[in-house]
Amino acid sequence: MHDLRAVISIGRIQELPIIDRTKDRLIIGDDDEQLILHSSSDPSGHAESLQVFVYEDRNGRKAATTKLPKAEVGGFAYMRVLGHRGGGAIVEWGIEPHLLVPHEEQERALEAGRFHVVRVYLDEETGRIQGSTRIRSFLDNDHLTVGQGDAVDLLIHGRSDLGYSVVVNGLHHGLLHANDVFKPVSVGDRLTGYVKTVRPDNKLDITLQPIGYRQYIDGQTTMVAQRIQARNGFLALTDRSSADEIHAEFGFSKKVFKRAIGALYKARLVRLEEDGVRWIG
Repeated sequence: MHDLRAVISIGRIQELPIIDRTKDRLIIGDDDEQLILHSSSDPSGHAESLQVFVYEDRNGRKAATTKLPKAEVGGFAYMRVLGHRGGGAIVEWGIEPHLLVPHEEQERALEAGRFHVVRVYLDEETGRIQGSTRIRSFLDNDHLTVGQGDAVDLLIHGRSDLGYSVVVNGLHHGLLHANDVFKPVSVGDRLTGYVKTVRPDNKLDITLQPIGYRQYIDGQTTMVAQRIQARNGFLALTDRSSADEIHAEFGFSKKVFKRAIGALYKARLVRLEEDGVRWIG
């Protein structure tokens, strides 16, 4: 038998040693605790360990699979609602059994067929893996681990008149203001962003551009950026276009248009082509 000691944790993706194998099955874990997989889980036939996700099967027994979920315990993912059962809504998280989002853990009632950002957690009372759409309750802005100007990982989890609510580095809550968005984004998107401002109450304002970018952006530049995107990413105007053509499109002068295009080019959001401007942001 293998002499490694493996801590087998429910709800976690982990590397576990193969301690024994037969023609049809693999035994992973250690002398104290073992889990069984079908031998097909190791196509090579000679692996010493496997990356698996540990969960509870339909009978409440600890099990493992090499098929990985969209998120492990403590993580967030965009999941489709499959339907309902007595205790709540069932969402698709990549493995079976599907994940339960209890009624009390739904920010709003979940509808079958819709997608939502779900936080995966381990229920302390039952020991079962469950989901929650009450995203803010799992985020901590009292003890920030980021500062102004930092690059951060974002997951968009909501939208409002102000902009987009985002999970920052899987730990904090932030707001991506609508006027800081110059490309199409949607709930469920994972993006790289930057901490624009840390407010006195520890609220985070987030931008998708590196700090310093805003000095190039004004209202006219924003209008040009949005118009290019609305035209499927290409605007058939150049610095050779007539002032009348530019005014008809935007309502401002050719000088203002050239300044706006220059700002977007400097910010590496557009490419200047022979017959127009291409959005690359």
